[in-house]
Amino acid sequence: MATVPTPTPPLPSATNGNPNRSGHDTLGSSHIRRTSTHSVKASRSRAGWLWAGSCLAALVLVALIIFMLQNTQLVLVSFLGMQGTVPLAVALLITGVGVGIIALVIGTIRSARLRRRIQRGN
Repeated sequence: MATVPTPTPPLPSATNGNPNRSGHDTLGSSHIRRTSTHSVKASRSRAGWLWAGSCLAALVLVALIIFMLQNTQLVLVSFLGMQGTVPLAVALLITGVGVGIIALVIGTIRSARLRRRIQRGN
């Protein structure tokens, strides 16, 4: 004679990682209440911006190295009566560094002026 298996009772629902606790309190309210329906975005940290900036700088550096390896032909450069031949990539790199230094000096002067103006106002 075949025996009929007895159905297993359903498992109780677990709440907050406690398998022995049912989904409702004895008062009928849930243990955790949502105070707001608005989602909260995490604020961006300085470390996150630093990491993103470092990744971007690494990509630019790789692109610069590839550019320099592909542009090795010699070019004639004349500046203030001087002449010479240098690889194209080196000439452009020196030019870029010069422009960066000029921008840094101008930005530093501008920041110092604004800082002085703010200190005088307070």
